[in-house]
Amino acid sequence: MLKPLQWRRPEILLLLLALAMPLSFGVWQALLNNFVIERAQFTGAEIGLLQSVREIPGFLAFTVVFVLLLVREQRLAFISLIATGAGVAITGFFPSTLGLLCTTLLMSVGFHYYEALKTSLALQWLPKETSAIWLGRIMAAGSFASLAAYGLVWLAAEKLQLDYTWIYLIGGGLTVLLVAALWLAFPAFPQPHVQHKKIILRKRYWLYYALTFMSGARRQIFVVFAGFLMVEKFGYSVAEVAQLFIANHLLNLYLAPKIGRFIVRFGERRALTVEYIGLIVVFGGYALVETATAAAVLYIIDHLFFSMAIAIKTYFQKIVDERDIASSAAVSFTINHIAAVIIPVAFGLMWLVSPAAVFWCGAAMAAGSLLLAQNIPALPAAGNEVRWGRVAAPGATA
Repeated sequence: MLKPLQWRRPEILLLLLALAMPLSFGVWQALLNNFVIERAQFTGAEIGLLQSVREIPGFLAFTVVFVLLLVREQRLAFISLIATGAGVAITGFFPSTLGLLCTTLLMSVGFHYYEALKTSLALQWLPKETSAIWLGRIMAAGSFASLAAYGLVWLAAEKLQLDYTWIYLIGGGLTVLLVAALWLAFPAFPQPHVQHKKIILRKRYWLYYALTFMSGARRQIFVVFAGFLMVEKFGYSVAEVAQLFIANHLLNLYLAPKIGRFIVRFGERRALTVEYIGLIVVFGGYALVETATAAAVLYIIDHLFFSMAIAIKTYFQKIVDERDIASSAAVSFTINHIAAVIIPVAFGLMWLVSPAAVFWCGAAMAAGSLLLAQNIPALPAAGNEVRWGRVAAPGATA
């Protein structure tokens, strides 16, 4: 039998899938705040509701385990990405609260299933010793595609004066076309370990679950309210929001692989410590900021710190039973989205009273994550999952 072409390898497929997702989601994200304010007259309450609905499929991501009884992981990843692109492509045709809730739900089901599957496949296919480096490269590939998406938004909105409908259609369509091409071009890769097809929750993974939960909670402050602040308080246009995202991803394209190497060299605990201290400062800055330029600087720094969340995945890869990866990746997405379903609505109402209070809550969440991260051992492994609260495996060091 002929060997596959050299480029037809699992890690290359992961890189190319990472390119496909932002072509649609980046367009959706860059246009969202302006689209809902201009076309659907959203306030903080409606944007909070929309974002909570968007997170419901993330909360239900554990159901991917049952779908895997019928569809292989790699194939389901393709299907999920196509659903994401389709949801984005039709968004511009439904500029109403109900229409946006429906198209966002379709996009979000595909997005969250894909993200759970991407994590599972990466942790199965990538070697533990260098997975942080590869995850950094995958993140950089996503940033490159995001640059293309935001560049498309800027060009279409600022230079070509295209309507929102066409920009959404182009972005979503590109994802669908690319994924269809990858489906045809790549073989079905074998899985190194047969995965459990049931829900797995283990006591020894408790720190990973806690870090994942806090990550989902505080991330909503950035995803939902930091961008909304730019438009509502500082009047950023579609083109200016796109330019801000471009700056984010230019830096991420350069720094994400270096962050992966930093994690390999210094370990997960130090990387997460840097991230959480930085986020405390950034969220406090959002609460106090009074100029558009300062807010933009905070937004860019905020985005860079989130790149260090790679360390949560590599920590888990080192402590997990390899047969648990697919199930645990799905369950972790549900845990990540428990708070994510509640926070946008609750904090959207808080926003109406005090936007600063929303960001101070984010700073408190980052502080809680900082405390949890100190419990990660220097050499995580099965039997040495935490520094305190469990007897370390023989020979392991904290």
